[in-house]
Amino acid sequence: MNERKTALITGASSGIGMACASRFAAGGWNLLLVARRAEKLNQLRQAIVDQYAVQVNVLCLDVRKPSAGETLLKLIGEEWLSIDLLVNNAGLAVGLEPIHEGVVDDWERMIDTNIKGLLYVSRAISPLMVAKKSGHIINIGSVAGKENYPAGNVYSATKFAVDGLTRGMRIDLAPFGVKVSQVAPGAVETEFSIVRFKDDAGRAKTVYHGFVPLSGEDVAEAVWFAANLPPHVNVNDLLLMPTAQPCATIIHRKA
Repeated sequence: MNERKTALITGASSGIGMACASRFAAGGWNLLLVARRAEKLNQLRQAIVDQYAVQVNVLCLDVRKPSAGETLLKLIGEEWLSIDLLVNNAGLAVGLEPIHEGVVDDWERMIDTNIKGLLYVSRAISPLMVAKKSGHIINIGSVAGKENYPAGNVYSATKFAVDGLTRGMRIDLAPFGVKVSQVAPGAVETEFSIVRFKDDAGRAKTVYHGFVPLSGEDVAEAVWFAANLPPHVNVNDLLLMPTAQPCATIIHRKA
């Protein structure tokens, strides 16, 4: 491995994760890219190495499995273990029903990915940072983890958990010089709503109608900013919103 910094990004095959991969590659960082979809990961890897002089390793992994952390360390290999940044981006919303009509399988997917997946990966990588007394973990949260909105119940609960975990992780890891940050976006136009509405592209499109939402690239710029401050400076929490969305429940749309 060369002297470049290394970032590990989960959920890297699309959306915010993919945008972060491109932004950090453009900034000269080597990349460990983690996601479930091997074909998309390999396509992204090829696109990055064709454009940037960085090293990219792709790891096909489902972060929801309790063995995810152990598997991840085996897949990484010793030459990649000096990780400077972990971006816990893997996450999703599934369904938009009031609590009394909720689908238990949807709840399980969100809890397993948004909370447990973050924990499994963090548990594997944080000891590496503690051992070298440096590193940075950036958790991708959401405005839904700051304030609830109608029928967002379980998704919001998982993102409130991310907010709480970020605070707790920061306290635990500060004595070892490891930074912990949260970047919490509002409405971002990615695959998010397509997943939420279970491939109903028409319904997903209405979410972003009449205003300019955030893009994955917008969020990646915020992550890049937080990751590149001096060692004595940490962004604890960054809430990033479209101008048209002053809070979780209000979006000003043009007719």
